[in-house]
Amino acid sequence: MKGDFISNLGRIYGVYTGGFLGFVILLAILEQLGVPNKIIGYLFVFFTIAVYAGIGILSRTMQVSEYYVAGRRVPPLYNGMATAADWMSAASFIAMAGGLYARGYDGLAFVLGWTGGYVLVAVLIAPYLRKFGAYTVPDFLGARFGGNFARSIGILVLFACSFTYIVGQVVGVGTIASRFLGISFEIAVFVGLIGILVCSMMGGMRAVTWTQVAQYIVLIIAYLVPVVILSAQTTGIPIPQLMYGEILQRITELEQTKPALAGAQAHVMPFTTFDPLNFFALILCLMVGTASLPHVLMRFFTTPSVRDARKSVGWSLLFIFLLYFTAPAYAAFAKYEIFTNVIGATIAELPNWVKIYSDIGLVTIADANKDGILQFAELKINPDVIVIATPEIAGLPYVIAGLVAAGGLAAALSTADGLLLAIANALSHDIYYRMIDPQASTAKRLVVARILLVVVAILAAAVASTRPGGILALVAWAFSLAAAGLFPVLVLGVWWKRCTKEGAIAGMLVGFGFTLFYLVGTKYFGMPLWFGVSNISAGLFGIPTGFLATIIVSMMTPPPSREMQDFIDSIRIPRGQTLMEEKA
Repeated sequence: MKGDFISNLGRIYGVYTGGFLGFVILLAILEQLGVPNKIIGYLFVFFTIAVYAGIGILSRTMQVSEYYVAGRRVPPLYNGMATAADWMSAASFIAMAGGLYARGYDGLAFVLGWTGGYVLVAVLIAPYLRKFGAYTVPDFLGARFGGNFARSIGILVLFACSFTYIVGQVVGVGTIASRFLGISFEIAVFVGLIGILVCSMMGGMRAVTWTQVAQYIVLIIAYLVPVVILSAQTTGIPIPQLMYGEILQRITELEQTKPALAGAQAHVMPFTTFDPLNFFALILCLMVGTASLPHVLMRFFTTPSVRDARKSVGWSLLFIFLLYFTAPAYAAFAKYEIFTNVIGATIAELPNWVKIYSDIGLVTIADANKDGILQFAELKINPDVIVIATPEIAGLPYVIAGLVAAGGLAAALSTADGLLLAIANALSHDIYYRMIDPQASTAKRLVVARILLVVVAILAAAVASTRPGGILALVAWAFSLAAAGLFPVLVLGVWWKRCTKEGAIAGMLVGFGFTLFYLVGTKYFGMPLWFGVSNISAGLFGIPTGFLATIIVSMMTPPPSREMQDFIDSIRIPRGQTLMEEKA
């Protein structure tokens, strides 16, 4: 093969995609030959993890710039794919369609918030942080505001939001592994942990980047194939996004005419689970949180130039759009199948998938009126399993269910890798190297980073094994913490030269503190909700107070030096070289 690795990326990933499709076809043949479903599930889980591990090991490095920012050589197209995989976590792949299934119209708040956040990333933050040239978000805070105090507060916020987020991903990995490996959830989270670690530990950002590109290919194929088949089976047209409206109409007709669906909320009726205030508050917190998440912003540090950072945001949006545009259709097709073939059926003759998911506690049947017929109120489905179970719900071959599991696993692993790397990099680079031992050798820094990565991963798995909350709730909390703690200081740090160190510290402490206080108080100590705002939108209070504190304190303290103000001006000029480079 001529040329280096970067120039052959198209060929390499083309062969990889063909190989993956061949692997799926091979498993489909094995299924037809009578190979047990459990073996098919094991092959899917272990083969895909082995491939990711192989990429991670082949990408191992002992160079600091390769470990932290993949050598800043990732082309925009591939950074877009890696960012999409980094972004589309278990929450997007597994829980978003489940949330739309459970909440109907109101679930669109997640789609709108997460998609809209990328506009803020592209316009307000990503290109400017890339021009700055930092390795981590706290690195930017330390250089922009001087000293280690602002950096330390940034690390605290980063750790809080990223750790909450990663627990949600490990819950997703555990849910999939327990279903397809037939093991308990508490053990499954640690099995998934092995997959997460082998992808990120050896090669840092370089390994995570090329693994995430591979994971995006798996997850998007896995997400689209079942719903395309389902659309073809149900409507005769294999384009679920186009047939979404027809299925919504059929669901509405069932809700109005099928007696067993009494009590079901109308799928297309707005504000049935969220009132307007909570609906729009959630959209705001998710948008602003998207633009503040350190593991997402880190991805734009890996492109060769500022211009490429902007391009990669565009590619990211396209790749994310493919899944987000499909999620509402996924939820609608799943609901139509359940409303048609499960609700109203005789309980003794329910499909086999109901028993499978009942055995692992994700589906509950309670014949309250003892008539032997399943009513809507008697069926409880954990929304997190809607995507995983849809192929079985629709009676598709088991190989399709395994494919979806592989996709969900890829989504959860890719985000967990990015989050772990963000935490470990902040601890090893910003605390150990910047504050404790600035003379540490490259080898020593990377060893410290890897040890911290393992420690954080084990801690996350231990917390996840206690099931502290649903995936969507955990992820929403993480977004609110990031939005309130980092967004005001990042935006004002780039766009307002008058923003001072004292103002930045006050803004982060007030915004993050308000949000954390509200979240913990309402979740664990019975504190009443302020204005009825749910704690998944806790950032609604922290974001404005963070901005106010930053602005007021900045105006009360001496302005930054002329040199720093000129430096900030130069960040906003798209052309030119990276301003802050560190030796490799």
